[in-house]
Amino acid sequence: MVDHAGARRAMVESQIRTVKVSDEGLLEALREVPREIFVPEPLQAVAYVDGDIRIRDDRFLIEPLVFARLLQAAAIRPDDAVLVIGCATGYGVAVAARLAAAVVGLDDDGEMVARAEAILSALEIYNGVVVCGDMARGWPAQAPYDVIVVEGECGEIPAQVTDQLAPGGRLVTVLDCGGIGRAVMMRRGADGAISRRILFDASIPRLESFRRETRFQL
Repeated sequence: MVDHAGARRAMVESQIRTVKVSDEGLLEALREVPREIFVPEPLQAVAYVDGDIRIRDDRFLIEPLVFARLLQAAAIRPDDAVLVIGCATGYGVAVAARLAAAVVGLDDDGEMVARAEAILSALEIYNGVVVCGDMARGWPAQAPYDVIVVEGECGEIPAQVTDQLAPGGRLVTVLDCGGIGRAVMMRRGADGAISRRILFDASIPRLESFRRETRFQL
């Protein structure tokens, strides 16, 4: 029998706290959310490994330390509205819901959305919902958002998504920068302009909805 609670504590202390994640609210959320129930049953024994876990096809639960560092950089506040894009089975939604006022998870896989809804209900998370839609379009129905988290490496972020940030809003993800993964934060200024700052190097599976379009020149 796997001691999931013990593995969860070890994940926080050995994998996450050691990479300069010090936000106690975030660490407590990571201790509370049972990561194992968000992966297929045969993989629950390895739910706390220091790596990405394939959920199905080309979709993954991204590695804990990258996920934690992105959320710490986003600095989610108790009154924030958050959008988690590429939420898959809802782990990111469940963690963010312990930090924010309201969280929307968005994915284009209806089966995973249904699974996420069932898990959030079982965990009695009532300030988080999951919807099915085109991830590259964001979810304007609930915009603007104080924080947007994109759970997968992106070639580019469409303006249609960054337009859904509130003034002062932050978007965190990993961008493919010439073949090198960089965790970045994009912020909307009071004048509406979007700035970008590199946070750290990171390598996580690509989210195909955000691949960079090939541009041909004559």
